[in-house]
Amino acid sequence: MNRQSLSWKLLCVAFSLVVVLGGWEATALLLNTPALPTPAAALSVCAQYAGAMATDFGISFGRVGISLLLGTLLGTPVGLALGRSKRADELLAPALYILYPIPKIVLLPILLVLLGFGNELKVVLITLTVFFQVVVVMRDAAKGIPEDLVTSVRSLGASRGQLWCHVILPATLPQLFTTLRVSSAVAIAVLFFAEAIAGSTGLGYFIMNSWAMVSYPRMFAGIVALALLGVIFYELFDIIERRLTRWNK
Repeated sequence: MNRQSLSWKLLCVAFSLVVVLGGWEATALLLNTPALPTPAAALSVCAQYAGAMATDFGISFGRVGISLLLGTLLGTPVGLALGRSKRADELLAPALYILYPIPKIVLLPILLVLLGFGNELKVVLITLTVFFQVVVVMRDAAKGIPEDLVTSVRSLGASRGQLWCHVILPATLPQLFTTLRVSSAVAIAVLFFAEAIAGSTGLGYFIMNSWAMVSYPRMFAGIVALALLGVIFYELFDIIERRLTRWNK
């Protein structure tokens, strides 16, 4: 990255921060409520409770990270298989249409009975959410690969394995990272509900426990930490995508 490009990116980041913080400041002054401090007050609050949140932040990060990994590893091959096999798609697509729209958070009571209140509950619930999102996107991405491209590669003598490694997977990787960025936000939302309703650790529990104690500064520190968690995963997928799909620039 040259100096001019870096300067432009830094300028864009600075402008975005000004817009976000300015809107935050205006909203806080307009509402005038302890539940929404100004940016300056919020920074001091976050620094004050950083130590208390460190363990919960690590727990939530681990739950989301493991769930995103499992959902991706399970959903990617299923989605690609449906997208490249007309018979499998015709057989399983109706089940996908039925199950995908169901909010996975409604399974929380059932999973509570089966798995209890531990980490397994949160991981399974988030993994299910990510799994279906990945399956749908990868299925459509695999379907969208031009058949002329596949035929031309086969005509050159490529084996089935080479076709998957050098054509199908590279062609669908950008869509995978797009859905992972979206799924990370959804995963964190599901995490919050799971930890708030059925947990004693994690940022979701930290936020709701602070709310129950009417400790709004502590609650807001947890909200900022949860937002930071989302930013980390979003940027992480962005960095990995740039490394793995250089050809797509």
